Amino acid sequence: MKTDLLDRTFAFAKPIVKLSQTLQEQRGVPQTLGSQLVRSGTAIGANVEEGQASQTRKNLRLKYNIACKEPRETLH
Repeated sequence: MKTDLLDRTFAFAKPIVKLSQTLQEQRGVPQTLGSQLVRSGTAIGANVEEGQASQTRKNLRLKYNIACKEPRETLH
């Protein structure tokens, strides 16, 4: 399960990075838009990874809750 979640969050992040690179090549698209897309799209996996290294269940839940919110920001 743990590996599957990490694999899925990594697989989600890869096209996000490619999309950001494409956006940065387009005229009229602010660079901050692509940068924010990368931050929110890759933060999902980063928070899952941090959660798995948590020393307490409370910290694990906190990191997973943050990871669950990041896709909403990415979608927006």
